[in-house]
Amino acid sequence: MAGKGTPATALLAKQKVAHKLHAYDHDPKHESYGLEAAEVLGLEPDRVFKTLVADVDGKLTVGVVPVTGQLDLKALAAAVGGKRAKMADAAAAQRATGYVLGGISPLGQRSRLPVVIDETAEKFETIYCSAGRRGLEVELVPADLVRLTSATVAPIRA
Repeated sequence: MAGKGTPATALLAKQKVAHKLHAYDHDPKHESYGLEAAEVLGLEPDRVFKTLVADVDGKLTVGVVPVTGQLDLKALAAAVGGKRAKMADAAAAQRATGYVLGGISPLGQRSRLPVVIDETAEKFETIYCSAGRRGLEVELVPADLVRLTSATVAPIRA
């Protein structure tokens, strides 16, 4: 079920990972991409995860947290053995991932960045994250997301 043509969907198809795509019309005026996805698609917000790029000791690192929470930068740094973390520059995040803000997926990124997924993802049978474009979410089993991104699972939600 790739068909939408993003690096994330191409990776899912290539790896033969069961998933469902959920498309919606993105409203550029909406303040939160993730909350918009939950609202428009009628999803439980805790099951919708946002992909954030941080700078941990000079190295870009991805944090994946529920859209209802914030990224705990100290916890993210600790999860990857770092000391200090700050949100990455938007242009650097877009350049490294190959995606635009609001459409950054943890899957199929241009540069293979370390990924940490919040432990709450494991509470659900399936979760949703960006499929690589604003207005396109992918639903998949958390263990598949962990495997495909070689992620660490840790408590990184503030």
